[in-house]
Amino acid sequence: MRNCLTRIEAFNEGRIPEMLKVKYKLMQGDAFRFFRGTAHLFYEDLHGHNPLPHSPLSWICGDLHLENYGSFKGDNRLVYFDINDFDDAMLAPAVLDIARMVCSIFVAFDSLKIEEAKALKMAQLFLKIYSETLAKGKAYYIEPQTAKGIVYKFLETVSKRKDKRILRKRTVRRKDSLAILLEHPRHFALEPKLKTELTAYLNDWLKHNSYSPYNFEVQDVAFRMAGTGSLGLKRYLFLLSSNNQDDKHMLMEMKQSIPPSAEKYISVQQAQWESEAQRVVNIQQRMQNIPPALLSYGHFRNDSYLIQEMQPTKDSFDFKLVRDQYRDLYQIINDMAILTASAQIRSSGWKGAAVVDELSAFGENKQWQDDVLNFGRNYSQAVKRDYVEFCTLSGMKKEKKAAVKV
Repeated sequence: MRNCLTRIEAFNEGRIPEMLKVKYKLMQGDAFRFFRGTAHLFYEDLHGHNPLPHSPLSWICGDLHLENYGSFKGDNRLVYFDINDFDDAMLAPAVLDIARMVCSIFVAFDSLKIEEAKALKMAQLFLKIYSETLAKGKAYYIEPQTAKGIVYKFLETVSKRKDKRILRKRTVRRKDSLAILLEHPRHFALEPKLKTELTAYLNDWLKHNSYSPYNFEVQDVAFRMAGTGSLGLKRYLFLLSSNNQDDKHMLMEMKQSIPPSAEKYISVQQAQWESEAQRVVNIQQRMQNIPPALLSYGHFRNDSYLIQEMQPTKDSFDFKLVRDQYRDLYQIINDMAILTASAQIRSSGWKGAAVVDELSAFGENKQWQDDVLNFGRNYSQAVKRDYVEFCTLSGMKKEKKAAVKV
């Protein structure tokens, strides 16, 4: 059987080598970061041995974990808390998202030094609330007026962030105009030819796409490094300027879309999409109550890209801040469970997904919960073993390369 590092390198083949080095270094940080960067291992392992119970087909996030929920401003300009990453979204058994989420609770809590007994209670809570919400067959949403406790405080805080906040952090004024700050650790300069082509492409997109901001044009563009799982893919940051308002700017990004991690291991017949980016956008618009502002997609140099506004309100919850606050942990996990079930209910009956009655019946049947709980708990130990192996083999590989250079 191939070792962990070999499997990871095979999956990431073809990505930008310099960014992969960063990805692998970040993945050595802790087991949870490793888990977030290796969704493909989860599905590859399940394909070899799947102890999970049968469940209805549903549209799933595909990489559900604690940090793939967060805040964003919807296209109605209100701020929401919801699942916010659909790069790996596809049609699959509903239980796959649930099992990955339960596993993430055990892995993340262990990385945060939160006792396992508390992780177990939170995993049980997630399964309980998810099932109860699914059984009701009604989708819910969370925005400041419906949020409670720590989630309400979180949304209230991010709601007050202004667009100038993100511009201050990512741009610099040179003479009489703004430019992207290349001294930022996540920004990199582009070759002049690529920069020119990207500028021309997005200017054309801005003129002809119905989702584009009105009367803006590209002022600058750079490479952007972000995420863990998506590191190594092409990702570009654009600074736009308004044509009719002096000193009015905004930031947008283009992120390359590739097939979902689970695609090779899920035998379910998938819908036909024009591109991978269209898949992401269509599923996200169906699973979320309100999608983010200016969410769209496009095609550049034979690749498809997710195109969206960069928002100061987009953020993930920092569990380090509440690791010792049981009531806050309870509220967050409770809300994540509601949102997960709601996304599956909202997209039920669409392009092959089970209808809401089937999902509701699955929620009412509690017999499968222990199997998922046990799987999540056991697989979290496998993740930790893979993490240790990855760190060990990565270190050995570095040492070998260093020796050759000498």
